Amino acid sequence: MNAMPRPRPLHLRHETTRHGEKVWYVRRGEGPRIRLREPFGSKAFWAEYEKAVRGHAPDVEARKAQTTGSLGWLIDSYMASAQWTTELSAATRAQRAGILKETKEAAGHESADRINKLSIQKGMDKRAAQPHGANNWLKTMRGLFGWAVALDIVPADPTRSVKLLAGANDRNGFHTWTEEEVAQFEARHKVGTRERLALDILLYTGLRRGDAARLGRPHVRNGVIRIMTEKTEQEVTIRILPPLAASIAAAPIGELTFIATEKGRPYTKESFGNWFRDVCAEMGLPGRAHGLRKAGARRAAENGATEAELNAWFGWAEGSRESATYVRGANRTKLAARIADRYSEISDAAPPTQVRRR
Repeated sequence: MNAMPRPRPLHLRHETTRHGEKVWYVRRGEGPRIRLREPFGSKAFWAEYEKAVRGHAPDVEARKAQTTGSLGWLIDSYMASAQWTTELSAATRAQRAGILKETKEAAGHESADRINKLSIQKGMDKRAAQPHGANNWLKTMRGLFGWAVALDIVPADPTRSVKLLAGANDRNGFHTWTEEEVAQFEARHKVGTRERLALDILLYTGLRRGDAARLGRPHVRNGVIRIMTEKTEQEVTIRILPPLAASIAAAPIGELTFIATEKGRPYTKESFGNWFRDVCAEMGLPGRAHGLRKAGARRAAENGATEAELNAWFGWAEGSRESATYVRGANRTKLAARIADRYSEISDAAPPTQVRRR
């Protein structure tokens, strides 16, 4: 940062806001104040100052969105905070950055402390046609205002009592593939096809679609996959099971990634998900890429995997709700099967009875 020239340049003034932030502006006599946005002392700052002295104010709407205490200012402050950069994964930041940008463009000029429950509910109502999109927006707003409340920037969290919308997948999330659906896919797409390779990687590694799309030779050594997951930024270690090894050996693969386009190029997370969705839809299957991760977790739990083992394989944090859910589900399935077996034993042992006809 450059020091202030002496004497201070004409018409350049500053003040400290109630949040302790020093702001600079240009004001000629009793004329309007022109706020300077660039970092103080930088070349961009002095270029902005020269324009302001000549009477060229920044774009009015942009100025509104950046006013201290506005929603736009709050969003900028949040995205520059340690919580944003250290507590959110890169994938979550990428998703929420788009949502925050859209919100800033639509309502960045509004005062942050005037955003209330009704404002948030209207935002949800506006997005009601896309429940999952609306819920992602609400979760993003919760992160923003939770951070702001913790620092006493706003008096209350307006998202606190606003409920998530119910969608087709909200009870259990994405549809979990059944064994019958897996068998149907395997019958249609044999080992050696790109489609079967995609299914096998998703099913036998449990990777999310973005990680599955970038999985390749650099991640494999001595038959073991080691990859840093995009969402949780945790390294997972996955042994390549025989069915997956056979599928990789037989299918056309790319130079950098196992799953590749027909031209051998890597997929992006989105393009891979869309391609695999179309493959499934063509067969009339309701499952998608993420549903195979869930099917793999279910298989593992039903074969005795513990919560700790599931966390290690699927990249969930210790104490994860996801792994606990699969273990509980597997235990309930086993208990129900035991009861059925006992009833069968009682039924086989009991003598036949006559049912009186009326």
